[in-house]
Amino acid sequence: MARRIDYSARYNCHTTKQVYSALCDRDYWEARVEEMRQYSPNHVESFSVDDSGIELVLHHILPRSELPEIAQAVMRKDMVITRKESYSAFGEEVTGKYEASIPAGPGSLTGTMRLFPTELGCTLRTSSEAKVYIPMVGPKLEQLMLVNLIDLFRAEAEITQTWLDQHYPV
Repeated sequence: MARRIDYSARYNCHTTKQVYSALCDRDYWEARVEEMRQYSPNHVESFSVDDSGIELVLHHILPRSELPEIAQAVMRKDMVITRKESYSAFGEEVTGKYEASIPAGPGSLTGTMRLFPTELGCTLRTSSEAKVYIPMVGPKLEQLMLVNLIDLFRAEAEITQTWLDQHYPV
């Protein structure tokens, strides 16, 4: 059975248009990836923006030695994560989706995103689902994935907040 979790990044004093403008800017993604390199090697594999929205692919590499023991038992090499994200065209509410895949990985990680206005600014809400297809340890690994995912989303939200503050001073 899959496990689910939601995370909301609140950008007070910033509009959905400002956040969407950041998401449309390759420099934003490069800055975000650069900041995240302090945790693991990663890069922007592809990025495109057109009238229908935004599409990008990110690669993250987590050294096997830094994985929890339960994950090391399953993963025999460094964990290479390919994260594909897409966002709709700008509108009153922006929707998106993502999927993270690991070659020979024993499960899946997917989610949806919603960017919407609030009284104080806007919120980017991510709803994620983790599924690991290994009896007995699957639920533990799913929970571990989601806890680590929240830490990742929190770090990315902080980077985004800094970007917004620099580019759209309040």
